[in-house]
Amino acid sequence: MLTLRRSDERGYADHGWLKSFHTFSFAGYQDPAHMGFGPLRVINEDRIEPGTGFGTHGHRDMEIISYVISGALAHRDNMGNGTAILPGDVQRMSAGRGVMHSEFNHSPQGQTHFLQIWIQPAQLGIDPGYEQKHFNGDQKRGRLCLVASPNGAQGSVTIHAHAHLYAGLFDAAEQASLPIAPERQVYVHLVRGQLSVNGELLQGGDAAKLVGEPELSLRGGRQAEVLVFDLAA
Repeated sequence: MLTLRRSDERGYADHGWLKSFHTFSFAGYQDPAHMGFGPLRVINEDRIEPGTGFGTHGHRDMEIISYVISGALAHRDNMGNGTAILPGDVQRMSAGRGVMHSEFNHSPQGQTHFLQIWIQPAQLGIDPGYEQKHFNGDQKRGRLCLVASPNGAQGSVTIHAHAHLYAGLFDAAEQASLPIAPERQVYVHLVRGQLSVNGELLQGGDAAKLVGEPELSLRGGRQAEVLVFDLAA
């Protein structure tokens, strides 16, 4: 079964300095029908205004992935990491027993546009950790590039969760498929552009849930950037 989740069905919050679309229930947006999908708990599409950001705050027992679409995100944490996350980067922070961090857009002009993704860990109370890797356009062009996995396969970042995350770029005749094991389910989030998912047309911000489907098929892309989550059912 394939179920669509259109962009304009998401929750939305405008804090002035931050504009955020919530795929799943988060903060002031609460919807019992959209609490998560398997271990996938949060996909927030955030736009941070210049010179603003999230001050130091804490997390625990969550695998947190930041995926920058445009601009730059400055990260600092109490593990000693201080980095800039740029388009093409995938940052993984394992909150584990507890971590404190901040995220800012230090640009004097442009917005920072990024996805904040939370995945529930397979084990609670692990040591906090951090990892960041870059995946260029050639690695994602016309294919699904593994960017996060439980064992760091194919150069992906390591997440402590029953999940695999792929990223891809698709235009014109480019297409890709992914077999889905019977005990797995897939969540597709179209970051931008246009893309056909198992015959259903998605626009930027749209998503598709695949449960009991034998395969994921992607084709008909127009400047499409997509994230695919292969998750434990």
